[in-house]
Amino acid sequence: MARFNQPLYLRPEEGMFKGVCAGVARYLDVPVKLVRIIVVLSMFFGLFLLTIIAYAILAYWLEPAPAQDYAGEGAAGRTRMPPAQQLELVELQLQDSEQHLRQVERYVTSEAFGLRNRFRQL
Repeated sequence: MARFNQPLYLRPEEGMFKGVCAGVARYLDVPVKLVRIIVVLSMFFGLFLLTIIAYAILAYWLEPAPAQDYAGEGAAGRTRMPPAQQLELVELQLQDSEQHLRQVERYVTSEAFGLRNRFRQL
């Protein structure tokens, strides 16, 4: 859920040009790629001039995010994990999913499953 009571800032460290899309994405609590895709699509579908003007106004009008905003707070108040820790977490989740899949496969290929399935068909 977006927290609209927070101020809208430029995020030049996270952005490609001036950080407008990164700031809007952080404000709306959506992925930056989604905002960038929307901006590019709006330029292709007839809103080129309006998009450029809005981007320029936001780039000029917004202030850069304060330094303490980058100190570890995410968009929704959660702390960010370093990439190595995120990869480790994903690896653990994949191992757990693989173990669960193996258990299901063992059950489906077992004689007990075949016997129960035959009884259900009667």
